[in-house]
Amino acid sequence: MTYEEARAKLCAAGQEHVFRYYDELSAEQRRALIKQVGETDLSVLKRIHGGAGDERGVFSPLAAMQRSEIKARERELHEAGVRTIKAGKTAALLLAGGMGTRLGSDDPKGMYDIGLTRPVYIFERIIGNLLDVVRETDTWIRLFIMTSEKNHDKTVAFLKEKNYFGYKEDRIVFFRQDMAPACDFGGKLYMEAKDRISTSPNGNAGWYSSMCRAGLDKILTGEGIEWIDVFAVDNVLQRICDPCFVGATVLADVSVGAKVVRKAAPDEKVGVMCLEDGRPSIVEYYELSDEMMNAKDANGDPAYNYGVILNYLFRVSELAGIADERMPLHVVKKKIPYIDGNGDYIKPSEPNGFKFEQLVLDMIHQLSSCLPYEVIREKEFAPIKNPTGIDSVESARELLKKNGVEL
Repeated sequence: MTYEEARAKLCAAGQEHVFRYYDELSAEQRRALIKQVGETDLSVLKRIHGGAGDERGVFSPLAAMQRSEIKARERELHEAGVRTIKAGKTAALLLAGGMGTRLGSDDPKGMYDIGLTRPVYIFERIIGNLLDVVRETDTWIRLFIMTSEKNHDKTVAFLKEKNYFGYKEDRIVFFRQDMAPACDFGGKLYMEAKDRISTSPNGNAGWYSSMCRAGLDKILTGEGIEWIDVFAVDNVLQRICDPCFVGATVLADVSVGAKVVRKAAPDEKVGVMCLEDGRPSIVEYYELSDEMMNAKDANGDPAYNYGVILNYLFRVSELAGIADERMPLHVVKKKIPYIDGNGDYIKPSEPNGFKFEQLVLDMIHQLSSCLPYEVIREKEFAPIKNPTGIDSVESARELLKKNGVEL
């Protein structure tokens, strides 16, 4: 894109201020800014008044495969999973685009040290959990790691320095998540620097479109990968591609398997697996009515009782249809650092604008079937979102110690 083309694009969208400091920039900075303008989808800014992605349908319960059934069928499920993994049909994808800001760190979240007597990094625990399955099945599972433009270089350098915590380098592929622009409440783009539009990752459903744009869907088809386990970086206890989960999803012949835990309380702040207009979906905790929270299933248990932990096993053959459709774009109020008209850097204390995200609940909802698969909370759910309190470094450490992990 040329300077003239970039300026025309900005003018057409009412965003001429992006070039406010253009004359002050070096030649390299100018090229970078023009390139970013060319790559930025400005059409999302029209969505701030439309509430796109907020409309929901009619919810109904979706039964999970509970621990009692899993235990009764453990040998069958495990053998089916091992067969699938050993045949090279399963891959893993780590969503690692976030930073450790809420933990007080300027590094990628996976680099955070949760050790007490020695260094123990979040990345180390995640990769160690996958290595358990590698050893169990004697199969090196393809591992994709999705970073963001904000943490890619640090993430790659850190894992290389740590020798990938024992994982085979030639089985790892890094790629960057697509970014979306951020704007103020009036729809004007924020600038995070004089030569840089403010951007953020485009939500936890952006992984597949980002993979495709990086050309990595060719690896999936070329290696005959039929299932891909997608999981978040912050849960240091989760098992990844574990054979029973893989086997249960394959034998159920569904579009996606979803690991879930029993809710600790009816009003626990977790998304819940459900049906929405007859298709699998996730109802957020704040969308649960009193009637839904008190509803019972045929056994007298809560009908909306299984919270998702962001660990999904997707059938690869059904993902292309999702990528071709335009998923809802959620407009979210956020605190967005920016430079003001004087070039001063401002870090707001309250939400001051919008970010744009595609969410995995919409991805799930575009699929025809889903198997919620119950895991034991104390053994597979130790999210790290805060320094202290609930879902924190402290609580994760306690759960790791209870599971025999030395810190």
